Amino acid sequence: MEITEILGYSGALCIGIVLGLIGGGGSILTVPVFVYLMHINPITATAYSLFVVGVSALVGTVNNVRKGIVDLRTAFVFAIPALIAVYATRKYLVPAIPDELFSIREFMITKSIGIMIFFAIIMLLASISMIKNNKKDVETETKVIYNYPLILIEGLVVGVLTGIVGAGGGFLIIPALVLMAKLPMKKAVATSLLIIAIKSLIGFIGDVENMEIEWNFLLVFTAISVIGIFIGMYLSNYIEGKKLEKGFGWFVLIMGIYIIIKELT
Repeated sequence: MEITEILGYSGALCIGIVLGLIGGGGSILTVPVFVYLMHINPITATAYSLFVVGVSALVGTVNNVRKGIVDLRTAFVFAIPALIAVYATRKYLVPAIPDELFSIREFMITKSIGIMIFFAIIMLLASISMIKNNKKDVETETKVIYNYPLILIEGLVVGVLTGIVGAGGGFLIIPALVLMAKLPMKKAVATSLLIIAIKSLIGFIGDVENMEIEWNFLLVFTAISVIGIFIGMYLSNYIEGKKLEKGFGWFVLIMGIYIIIKELT
């Protein structure tokens, strides 16, 4: 086993630990780990990421359901347009993207480079969301109100983004749940995990029909990530995840900048 593979599996554990500690965000590192440490093609990496993100979010959801902090009705209202969009994106849109997008002088922007740069931009947006997150967990319960037109638009946008980059999109879903469904922050975070689990796994189904999956590798990687989640959840009894979120946000910001520089040089 090469040193990069060892680092890759270690990355899987770290992704899970971060998810267990801060409840989200860690999955955004899945694609870089697959691409730069496991040397997997970016298109395949985004597909594998959907599976890892989906399973990891599902594990977190089971824990949140036990605590009674998941709003199931709201989750499915938001998930329906998102899962339709993410499935269609993985099944039809991603395969339809040409291998060569455009050139800048003699430098060709390929499909793989384009997806990684787009992914890096999503990382930058997610990092800003984590760095600026000053909301408190304790908020008053209000009546859940659905703004269906906005939910449809938001679900479609998040679904397409998730389908292209293979990330959960929690930094977009959580504010939408707070603003559009009036959920308190703690419930919004927990409910977003269920939405992420549903749409990520549905999106992955679109990939199963389009590409050959190395199940042995993917299941081992995912299992290590899930172990990391349980370690993170245990550590969260002693470490306050919110205090780590801002620091992790800066790390994601640096990674996003690194990916853009690496892909364009």
